[in-house]
Amino acid sequence: MAPVAERMKAMRARRNARGVREIRLTAPDARAASVRDRIAAHCASLNYQHEDAAMAWVEAISEFDEPGFDAAR
Repeated sequence: MAPVAERMKAMRARRNARGVREIRLTAPDARAASVRDRIAAHCASLNYQHEDAAMAWVEAISEFDEPGFDAAR
């Protein structure tokens, strides 16, 4: 096995032992004009009354808004 392949195999074994596995994610490239245009179109089509209601609900149930919440814990 090539040295790089051996290192990758060892790294996967260490992660496996810790109960961690590698996943790969892909995301749209926000540097691309087509992606920025698509995002702008989606934002323009939002119904802000519904968005405000959704945000109010999220804030109402959020544990981070509790008095004395310590984000460092």
